[in-house]
Amino acid sequence: MPSSCISVEKKKLKNPPLSLHYLGDRVLRQPAKRIAKVDDELRQLIREMLQTMYSKDGIGLAAPQVAVNKQLIVIDCEPDNAANPPLVLINPTIKQVSRDIVVAQEGCLSIPNVYIDVKRPEVVEVAYKDENGRPRTLKAGDLLARCIQHEMDHLNGVLFVDRVENSLTLNEELSKNGFSYQAVKPVA
Repeated sequence: MPSSCISVEKKKLKNPPLSLHYLGDRVLRQPAKRIAKVDDELRQLIREMLQTMYSKDGIGLAAPQVAVNKQLIVIDCEPDNAANPPLVLINPTIKQVSRDIVVAQEGCLSIPNVYIDVKRPEVVEVAYKDENGRPRTLKAGDLLARCIQHEMDHLNGVLFVDRVENSLTLNEELSKNGFSYQAVKPVA
């Protein structure tokens, strides 16, 4: 895992710097724009996204979830491990996916308390720029692969509920948590 030069304390803040947007909000459905330059302003946004993610007990956060229309993702599959640096992906693109498909439960900070099974490739290879603007490639499996795919969906205006095949369970879970099934846009 490439180390990050962005360091924030992995702790909950009473008032995280950014506000999350939730299922039904139009900003979550817009395709994010590529980032032209990696600078201190972008690194500050990365810090604020990490602080917001840790404050909300997340392991991944995409810029569109905080109403920033940029291809930027932060991930930390080990939020309780201070020694494990977060992963920052700028303008990520998936280069390859494994044929093996796995089903696992997913949740999303933009759809709190809803956890449903989603099918995804088990392994992905992703190309991206790090917080210093350097090109990188990463091959990921398991939870990290799922997290990368989940967050990259956000950059295309897709939410994990759009990938849920069991619409009955989905409708029940969404209603129970105050979300409308009408906000779901199934992907083929």
